[in-house]
Amino acid sequence: MRVDTTITNTTTIPEIFQRRVKEMGDKACVAKKTREGTFEDISWNQMNEMVRAIGLYCVSMGINPGDKVAIFSPNRYEWWVSDMGSISIGATTVPIYATNTPEEARYILNNSDSRICFVGTREHLDKVMEIRKDLPQLIDIVVFDEIDQKIKGAKTFGEALEAGKKAKDKGVFDKRLNAIDPDSIITFIYTSGTTGDPKGVMLKHRNIITNIDQHYSAFPEFINNEQRVLSFLPLSHIFERTLVYYGGIFAAIKVYFAESINTVLDDLKLSKPTLIATVPRLLEKIRAGVYAKVAGASAVKRTLFGWAMSVGRRNMPYVCNGVKRKGLFAIEYRLANKLIFSKLKAALGIDCLLYVGCGGAPLNPLDAQFFIGMDISIVEGFGLSETSPVTNFNTLGHIRLGTVGRAVKNTIVKIGPESEILIKGPQLMVGYYKNEEATREAFTSDGFLKTGDTGMIDDGGNLIITGRIKDLIITSSGKNIAPQNLENALKESPYIEQVAIIGDNRKYLTALIVPAFLELEAWAAQKGIVFDSRDALLANQQVRDLYEGEISGRMRGFGRVEQIKKYRIIVNEWTQETGELTPTLKLKRRVVTSKYSSIIDEMYVENGTEIV
Repeated sequence: MRVDTTITNTTTIPEIFQRRVKEMGDKACVAKKTREGTFEDISWNQMNEMVRAIGLYCVSMGINPGDKVAIFSPNRYEWWVSDMGSISIGATTVPIYATNTPEEARYILNNSDSRICFVGTREHLDKVMEIRKDLPQLIDIVVFDEIDQKIKGAKTFGEALEAGKKAKDKGVFDKRLNAIDPDSIITFIYTSGTTGDPKGVMLKHRNIITNIDQHYSAFPEFINNEQRVLSFLPLSHIFERTLVYYGGIFAAIKVYFAESINTVLDDLKLSKPTLIATVPRLLEKIRAGVYAKVAGASAVKRTLFGWAMSVGRRNMPYVCNGVKRKGLFAIEYRLANKLIFSKLKAALGIDCLLYVGCGGAPLNPLDAQFFIGMDISIVEGFGLSETSPVTNFNTLGHIRLGTVGRAVKNTIVKIGPESEILIKGPQLMVGYYKNEEATREAFTSDGFLKTGDTGMIDDGGNLIITGRIKDLIITSSGKNIAPQNLENALKESPYIEQVAIIGDNRKYLTALIVPAFLELEAWAAQKGIVFDSRDALLANQQVRDLYEGEISGRMRGFGRVEQIKKYRIIVNEWTQETGELTPTLKLKRRVVTSKYSSIIDEMYVENGTEIV
C-alpha cells in the first residue's frame, strides 16, 4: 500500500503521524515483545489513542508549547507514545540515554529545563529520584513499568494515560497540534560528551522532515507498509530517531522493538525484518559468531562454506553496482545460495533483509563482504546529531566501499582547512541550547558546519572519512597521525575486535588490542591448543605469534612513523557499561588511556628508562 508522502511548508512530524493513522487505521504500527517471548502488534489507532491521552496529560500538568519533556528509557513503544504525545501539543522532547548515570541525567534534565521526565524501568526511576532534590523545575515523573508501591512525585504510565483520557477539553490536543510551527524546536539531542559536558543540539521539525525526505527520495521503493524494521539502536540518538522512528512513520513501516540490545540476534529471528539501521558492531558480532561455528564443523562443511564465501566475494560487484548476474556465475551463485546462503540467512533471521543502513563508525571490509556477498545491501552513510543526522550515504546500485557515499540532495559537502569536512544544508541544527559561544564556533563565517571530522572527496563525489581532528596523534617528534586509519586496518584481522592506538606526545606508536575471542578460540581449537582461561590462551606462544603476524601484516602499507612498535592484548571487551564506549559505541580515548595508563607506560620504558 502506497501512502501520502506530500511534504509542504506546514508539515510537522505530528501531522504526518495523524495522516498515517487515518490511512492505516487498525493495521499494525509497532510490535512489542511479550513475557512469553513473542511479538504482539499495536495498531495505528491504538497508538493514536495513547498519544492523545499522553498529550492531554501533559496539558493537564501545565506543559505549554516550547516546554521541555525528557524521556529516560530504552527503546519501547511507550517511548514513541510519550514523544509523539509531547511534541503533538508543541513541547520539545529531550531524550536521555538509557545507560546514563544519575549525574549525567541530572546535567541534561537541568540544562534542558525539563519539566516532566518519562522513565522506562524502576532502575531509571530510582536514578531520577536520587537526583530529584537537584531538579526544582521537574514537576512529575512517569514510569513505563508497573511499580509495586506508590512513590511520591511519580506515577505509572497507566495513570498518566487515565489522567489524559479524563481531560475535559479534548479539543485542545488538535488545536495545539495544528498550531505547531515547522520551524519550532522538536527536540534537543545531547551529544555523547567524549570530552566535556554534552551540548544540547536544537533541531526543528523542518530539519528532521527535510532529512527524512532526503533519505526516502533515494529509496522510494521502501515507502510501503510491507516493510518491517527492528528497532534496537538507542532512540536517544538521532540516527534511530530520524530513520527508524520518524522515518518509519513517514513510510508506514512496521517497527518491532527488540527486547534489549542483548537479545537482538534472537529478535531478528522472530521479526525477520526487511530493513535495519545499525552500527558496525552488530554486523561484526554476527559474522564472528558464524565463523566460530564453522570452525568447529567438519572438513567437508568448512570447505563448502569457504567455496560459498568465495562466490559471495565475486558477487559483490554485482550488488554494489546494481548489475544483474549472468551466465555461469549466475548458475554458480544460485547453487551457493541454495546450499549455504539461504540456510544461513534463515538461521540468523535475515532471510528477508534487503537493506542495512550503517553508520557511526567505519565498516570492516570483511563484514561488508560477508553480507553483501549474500545479496544484503550494506549502505554506509555519514552524519551528526547537528545534521539531523544524514549528510551522505551510498545508495542501492551505488555502493562504494570505503566511502560514505555522495551528499544527499540540497546539501553541500566540502573539504576545508586541515582537511575538515564542512557541511551546509537545510538539515543543519539551529544551534546548541544555552551555548551561543559553542554555536558560533561550530560554524564558518559563510554558514558551513564544522564537523570535526577529516576527509576527502573522490572523483565520483563520494566522501571518504579519514579521522577526527581531536583524535589526531602528534608524536614527540611532531608527526601528525590519524589513529582511525591504523585501527581500521588492524580490525580487518578476524582475530582483532577492538583497538586503541596510543602515541600522543610519545616517541612511537603502541596499541591496546581486544581479541575477537570467538574467532581466536576456534583457531586455537583447530591448532590443538589447550587452555583453561582466556588469560592462559593469550599467554600461549602460538597465540602471541599469531598476533605478531597479524599486526605486522596489517601495518605493511603504512609509513615508518605509523608502525606499531609495541602492543598489549586486553582480555576484557570495551563496552558502554565498563565506560570505554559512548552510548553510540564510539571509543572514549581519554577513558581508555586513563584506565590502562600503567600498561601504556610500560610500553614506553626501555632498560628501566621512560622513552618520550
